[in-house]
Amino acid sequence: MRRVLVVDDEENLRLLVRTILRREGFEVEVAASGDQALLLVETFGPDVILTDVRMPKMGGLDLLTTLKAKGNDAVVIVMSAYGNVDLAIEAMKAGAYDYLQKPFKPEELVLVIRKAEERESLRRENRALKQEMRQKDLFEDILAKSAEMQAIFKTITKIADYKTTALVMGESGVGKELVARAIHTRSTRKGGPFCAVNCGAIPENLLESELFGHKRGAFTDATSDRVGLFEQANNGTLFLDEIGELPQKLQVKLLRVLQEEHIRRLGDNRDINVDVRIIAATHRDLISETKAGRFREDLYYRINVLQIVIPPLRDRKDDIPILIDHFIARNNARFGTTIRGISPEARRLLLDYGWPGNVRELENTVERAMVLAEHDTLTIEDFPDRLREARDPVRLQLMSGELSIKKTARIIEEILIRRALQKTGGNRTRAAEILEISHRALLYKIKDYQIDL
Repeated sequence: MRRVLVVDDEENLRLLVRTILRREGFEVEVAASGDQALLLVETFGPDVILTDVRMPKMGGLDLLTTLKAKGNDAVVIVMSAYGNVDLAIEAMKAGAYDYLQKPFKPEELVLVIRKAEERESLRRENRALKQEMRQKDLFEDILAKSAEMQAIFKTITKIADYKTTALVMGESGVGKELVARAIHTRSTRKGGPFCAVNCGAIPENLLESELFGHKRGAFTDATSDRVGLFEQANNGTLFLDEIGELPQKLQVKLLRVLQEEHIRRLGDNRDINVDVRIIAATHRDLISETKAGRFREDLYYRINVLQIVIPPLRDRKDDIPILIDHFIARNNARFGTTIRGISPEARRLLLDYGWPGNVRELENTVERAMVLAEHDTLTIEDFPDRLREARDPVRLQLMSGELSIKKTARIIEEILIRRALQKTGGNRTRAAEILEISHRALLYKIKDYQIDL
């Protein structure tokens, strides 16, 4: 942090500060206005900006707001005369690091710059440490530290180089395609193509052409030859997402490709050899699907040679904190936001939620909170009501499958007592009246539930 930009409309002060700081070894530039400062920020790239809080046109607070909006991370220190101290404090609330009250002594100026240096040094070390820890938890493009995911990473490493078909199972949003890509990237096929298709997202009449290709004239709209995904993925990997949605007619064709390693385009009379590794994925219970006659049993056993089951996010909560930090950092880079982190209460809220949509839902929820946030730290208020409602103890009790009326009644009773005491400001007599129980009974229950007044 050797570069300092001094912004003040008083020329004598600018020259004085520049002289003092240059003598201390800093590289210094000066600006007479906020507009001039913004131009120098682009060309000079200051580590510290020392700005007067009150200037014509663009004051220090406006300059600070503009810098934050642009995502500039220079440390801002504001200077103010005695009458402008309240304005300086307002600037600090908006993100300024510190303020100097005019007139100040040279040693005061140097001390505040040195403190800013020390603080930024610690922040950079902290960021570097977090990045190092994140890299340790990063497997290809999958960020996870839970024991469940670490076991999956070991499995991927073991099976990657084998051409054997793999079946990746898990709920929607857990990252099945990321696992498939990791298998491909860790294998000797990583130099070849990775092609993916969602078998449930393409109409049946188009899916066959998508997979196997077609010759010109094979059907009404076939105005030219088309290369299918099997040919595109030659010497690489083809990821068949939601294979449980594959129509029975195409299940037969897929089984033939797996057994014989050649395909035939629609409208063609010759076979084409392909060298493709198949990775399939589904959120369905394929065993039940085979029993119901919707999925071929022989195809199920052919694709289920190596099975990887990705647990839902609610069963691997150790991954939630690092995913939150990752999404915040990534969205700051994408949107130019300056969110520094998340409050402990909000982090606890995200940890307690069940995440039915898994990692994808967590990602979208953090993004929404960052876009709507009014401060640089995400709080409970920045997140949707459904997360807070899910924490309701009665709801959690009912969702747990607990059938005991006695246990559930105790939870409800404690909640009502706490609410009554809160409403009456701790007045137990009045609370007993609201609850319609005797004062003695209330005292007993307060002791039983260990309620602190």
